This record gives sequence, structure tokens and C-alpha cells, in this order.
Amino acid sequence: MRILLVGAGGVGSAVVAIAARRTFFETMVVADYDAGRASRAVAGRDARFVAAQVDAASADAVAALCREHRITHVLNAVDPRFVMPIFDGAYAAGADYLDMAMSLSHPHPDHPHAETGVKLGDEQFAVAGQWEAAGRLALCGIGVEPGLSDVFARYAADELFREIDEIGVRDGANLTVDGYDFAPSFSIWTTIEECLNPPVVWEAGRGWFTTEPFSEPEVFHFPEGIGPVECVNVEHEEVLLIPRWVPAKRVTFKYGLGDEFIEVLKTLHKLGLDSTAPVTVKGVEVSPRDVVAACLPDPATLGDRMRGKTCAGTYVTGVGKDGAPRKVYLYHVVDNEWSMREYGHQAVVWQTAVNPVVALELLATGAWSGVGVLGPEALPPKPFLDLLTGYGSPWGMEER
Repeated sequence: MRILLVGAGGVGSAVVAIAARRTFFETMVVADYDAGRASRAVAGRDARFVAAQVDAASADAVAALCREHRITHVLNAVDPRFVMPIFDGAYAAGADYLDMAMSLSHPHPDHPHAETGVKLGDEQFAVAGQWEAAGRLALCGIGVEPGLSDVFARYAADELFREIDEIGVRDGANLTVDGYDFAPSFSIWTTIEECLNPPVVWEAGRGWFTTEPFSEPEVFHFPEGIGPVECVNVEHEEVLLIPRWVPAKRVTFKYGLGDEFIEVLKTLHKLGLDSTAPVTVKGVEVSPRDVVAACLPDPATLGDRMRGKTCAGTYVTGVGKDGAPRKVYLYHVVDNEWSMREYGHQAVVWQTAVNPVVALELLATGAWSGVGVLGPEALPPKPFLDLLTGYGSPWGMEER
């Protein structure tokens, strides 16, 4: 297996640190628009790791780099605005593809908070037949959320439930950052995108529909000392992926943002600072959202100031295999102190990065295989969960 990792930011650098301990691949080319950042990501690693420069906005550039290094698998570790050129570049070069976020959505032009427009992943699923006919795999949404959360959904359907009422992905944390009043632990560009777009819900008989941002607040109790966190509806890929392969009456995604974060996001929206459309400032064109991101600290640099844990998980309700009502939360918790001590990367980016590395290893060994455009829930869950535990980061399950 010869891997092209596109993106040497927080998640990409954590992928390198995790993959360096594994032996399933021959080469990993780490490419970034900033060649220096790519070089820093591979510094001190063994000869399997090679730094390169690439423009992720150019499918031709991605394809050329794949051909140069005889790449078999492309892992996309940049923000979702670059999904399609990397996806198309991998296909053009004859490589398989993995990402952690899918192609962008566009709200319904007339009824954004009731009907879907272009949904997350629609551009990729539109060409699924081409990938399948070519005998090639695009494994989409294989981070932690989406990714591990989808694996949990499939595991629950296969092993725990006879009938599922709701699959509800729930994400929460008790992380704090010393010295900052406001410092997101993940890409603010991506966070703005998913939190201010209309959230999507799926219901059997109705299909996909949208609601208002931050709707249906609920207090969810997270395990391992994190405790109660208020969670709200947010647009996320799981709701667009899980119903394609896992039978359920309802699928939702709720994120524990907190009142302060929600107010900041609402203010950014009110001021137009969430916009990606360029504006002219003293003769220079800039995207307001890019300015916001530039004004905040890089999440990848915050690990030594972060305290606490992050939890990703899937809450499933319905009828168990024995015919009795059942409620289960399947989850994965990462303590920032542990991830910094063991890998030198903060908890949120490490938790995102470990899952595509696990998936690549399963593909390398043949434990996972497939063709077309697939989500993680299309593949058997037990090999993934067993190997994740083998990486030293076990998952958990609570009966509720």
C-alpha cells in the first residue's frame, strides 16, 4: 500500500504519528500546500515518509502526485471545500480514496429549514457508479464523526438490536484551554460550516429534512467523568450515510457546543463573518471566514494547554435481540493528557486521525474491501472495533 496523505495540519500530522507505529504500508507521501509544514510533519520519521507540495484545489495536481509516487490510496485530511478536487484527482490517477468529511451541502433556496437542497456527499454519490464500474473504492466519512460513529451504528444493528427506533450520534467534551477565553479545539472553518448550515434529520417514511440551526436542545450525560452537556442539532454526514445501510426509524446528530460557542457562531453569522464569498478590504480580496480562522489559534498547537476529555459516540434505542426495550450508548473517549503524552497531539485531532489509519490497515490486510462510494457502515464493524482496541484506544458501551 502506497498512501498519499493530503494535508499536514493538525489531523494530518496526527495521522503520521499514528501510522509511524504500524507496518502495513510501504510509503506515505505527506503533501500540503505549505511544503514546510509537510516537511515538519515527517521530520524524524522513518524512510517510508516523504514530504511533498500539492495544491489540494487542483485535481490535476493531486493526480500528478499520485502517478509520480505510484499511489494506491489517497487520504484526504484537509477541510471539506477541497473534497471534490482530491476525490476527482484520486479517481483520475487510478487510486482508491478515503476522507473524513464529504462534499459540501448547499441549503434549499426557498425552504432551507424544512427541505434539503444539495446534501452532504451528493456530489460524490452522483458518481458512485463510475467508481463501482472501475472496481475502485471511495470510503467516505471515516474520521471519528463521521466514521467511528457510523461503525457503532452498524455494530448496534448487527449485534445488539432486533429493531432500531433512533440512531442518535452525540458528541461532547469537557475540554478547556489555558490562557484563552475562546479557542476551538477543531478547525473553525469546518465548525462554522456544519453548525450554521441547516441540520438534517432522517425519518423512515419521510426521508431527509432540515430544521433550524441549534434546534431540539437536550442534555446528554457523557461517560468517564465528562458529565451532562447540552447538545443541539447540527448538520453532519452520519445522518446522510447511516440510513443508506442501517435500518432505523430516525437518525440524528447532536453536538455539545455550549451556550458561549453558540452565541459566538450566531454573532459571526449576524455580521456576515461566516461567509466564504470574498470581500474587498483595502484592495485585497479575502474570505471573511478565512479571516476568522486566521485570528484564532491553530487547534493543532493547543495540546499542551488543553485539559479534559472528548467523547464521540452513538446512542441507539429500540428493541434488543431478546425482544425487550433497549437503550445503548457506544462511545470512544480520549483524554488529552494521554494523547499528548503518547503521541504529542491533542485529543480531538488524535481521535479524528486514528480511525482512517485503522481503516487503511483493514484495507491493506483485506479485512475490509469494497467498490463504489461507501460509508463506514457499509463494511463489517467488528474487525474495525477490534483493531481500534489494538491501537491502544479501546471503545466502550453503556446500557442506559
